[in-house]
Amino acid sequence: MHARIASLYRHPIKGFTPERLSSVDLVAGQCFPCDRLYAVEDGPSGFDPKAPDHISKMKFAVLAKIPAVAKARTDYDEATSVFSARAEGRPDFAGDLRGEAGRRAFEAWLADLLGDEAQGPLRVVQGPGDYRFMDSRSGYVSIVNLASVRDLETRIGRPVDPLRFRANLYVDGWPAWAENDWEGRAMRVGQARAEVLKPIVRCAATHVDPVTAERDIEIVKALFDHYGHMLCGIYLRVDEGGAVAEGDFVGLD
Repeated sequence: MHARIASLYRHPIKGFTPERLSSVDLVAGQCFPCDRLYAVEDGPSGFDPKAPDHISKMKFAVLAKIPAVAKARTDYDEATSVFSARAEGRPDFAGDLRGEAGRRAFEAWLADLLGDEAQGPLRVVQGPGDYRFMDSRSGYVSIVNLASVRDLETRIGRPVDPLRFRANLYVDGWPAWAENDWEGRAMRVGQARAEVLKPIVRCAATHVDPVTAERDIEIVKALFDHYGHMLCGIYLRVDEGGAVAEGDFVGLD
């Protein structure tokens, strides 16, 4: 089945703004580059950087827990490691989250934005080494089939922004929902090769409009009501690295 990559995105801070890329180099055995590098604890999460382990997303400031997170628009400058953030009615933020001063400043900026919606205290944490704050223990690289999203739109009778699903790659050309049956299959992604690990089970984060920050569509319920599952997208493990760009081929080997 032939498809093309329509767009690529990274999410440098878990739960925050997707950043569109034109190309990226995937590395065997690693997550999507600069994806979920940081997370913001909403109260102590138990994360230990010296012994990193998977932590539930609900320990962090994410859309599933705090829709107002979408009010922040964040950007990451990979060359300088500086994060910037802006939100309506508030001063802009810019700082290096690798250092204590930058983290404390962003925590204060975010606490002012989220107010009582956050339990707090908010604390920026960074994944050591290759560790990333993924929703799944096997969440290396994620793909969403745009035909599946369009089919869901038809079923519920309203537009669904694909960015609700916070994937790394969005592809066009596969039949709707074909990807749900590909677990264990080999896949070519641009110049890289990968294995499909499993479909992605969706959560309440998808209920939040990424533009308005309003919880306005019960996506999980809609998936179950119309299809009998709560899936949208697949996770891949990269077995052979390579360059990947918009317009590249993606499909089963």
